[in-house]
Amino acid sequence: MSDKQQRMRVSDSERQAVVEVLKQALDDGRLRMDEYVERMEKAYEAVTIGDLELLHDDLPVNLPAPTRAPAAPPPAAAPQPVYVVNTPPAAPPPTPHPGIRGAYIDLPGGLKVLWTLWFAAVAINTVVWVLVGLTTVSFPYPWPLWVAGPAGAALFGISAPTLQARRARWERRRRQLPPNG
Repeated sequence: MSDKQQRMRVSDSERQAVVEVLKQALDDGRLRMDEYVERMEKAYEAVTIGDLELLHDDLPVNLPAPTRAPAAPPPAAAPQPVYVVNTPPAAPPPTPHPGIRGAYIDLPGGLKVLWTLWFAAVAINTVVWVLVGLTTVSFPYPWPLWVAGPAGAALFGISAPTLQARRARWERRRRQLPPNG
């Protein structure tokens, strides 16, 4: 392919065709999931044909045939109109949910488990502290803070950057996909 063709800008349909080749390679076991995700992201970021070719030059290329309108039936009394249905482009990835509940939903599974365990431990210790206060009719030292504080701070220190990185990645993907038309 000539240098000029390598520098030619790509269309959204060409990007999508390469993503389909990558998906087929994933389904065939030629790519691991992490390779597929990395190459898919690069396909949506591709600007030129040369950028796209680098993503699948080590894979067998069976590009899907372009969809065509159904053939018109032989004319009878009057010709029947042919309708072409345009399918909308793929929907963008889900946008992150706002607020605390949205933050919990967007966390990876491992962090969700750790936050659930932390909340359970804090809840149990707080209930015990309240029961001790009620039975002794005094206000005991708030020792559940020592259970909640350090572990909660550590979990937050891990969760906040993880969530921020995920949301930034989702936002990049959302901006790269064409608007639904």
